[in-house]
Amino acid sequence: MAQQTHYQILEVHETATQAEIKQAYRRLAKQFHPDSQTEAASHDHIACLNNAYEVIGDPARRVRYDQERQGFSGASREDVAQQRTQRTADMQAAYRRHRQASQSSEVQEDAWLKLVYGPVDRLMGKIISPLKTEVRKLSADPFDDELMEAFQAYLEQCKAWLDQAKTKFQSMANPASTAGVTADLYHCLGQLEDGLEEIERFTYSYETSYLHTGQELFRMARQLRQDAKDRVKQLG
Repeated sequence: MAQQTHYQILEVHETATQAEIKQAYRRLAKQFHPDSQTEAASHDHIACLNNAYEVIGDPARRVRYDQERQGFSGASREDVAQQRTQRTADMQAAYRRHRQASQSSEVQEDAWLKLVYGPVDRLMGKIISPLKTEVRKLSADPFDDELMEAFQAYLEQCKAWLDQAKTKFQSMANPASTAGVTADLYHCLGQLEDGLEEIERFTYSYETSYLHTGQELFRMARQLRQDAKDRVKQLG
């Protein structure tokens, strides 16, 4: 018997959109997850679903997978860690540009704190503060569609806030005197982005390890945000 393709495992057509693939994955993960208390629950099936979604749930890896199935040589496989490495490199490059263009002056320092640090800090707070409450709400029944949809709406809002924070962070060169604060903000934004990614994976797979990892990344982000606050106080 021929081995099933990733499309067959996720019960979607090869022309399915990414949204349709994501929806199918969530539906099947909910059906076969060991904690779902259904007759269909299966660790092995969940593993197959996760493996399939890891590939065709990622647009770039899906293209390579389709090419390989058609007989073309594909590029080497890239996982989530590699994507994060590239994203981190991009943010580091932006951070270096800020530092190279920075000038040490009280006027610029005040302007940066008001126009960059303040807005970014507030946006990070909007992302970090509600997580505990939102997780507690969802824990009543993670398999309840309404509760999950509400939790996903929170994550989507967080991603929007994060995009705003990243744009604001890159909008103005930081003075040299705020280099430490800038570094804390940069690392905090990275932790939040990774944390949201892990938590979002939980909403599709119901694997609690993703949620726990996301919560730990948020905890680290919370500490970095506090470190930045402490540095700002020292500037005064």
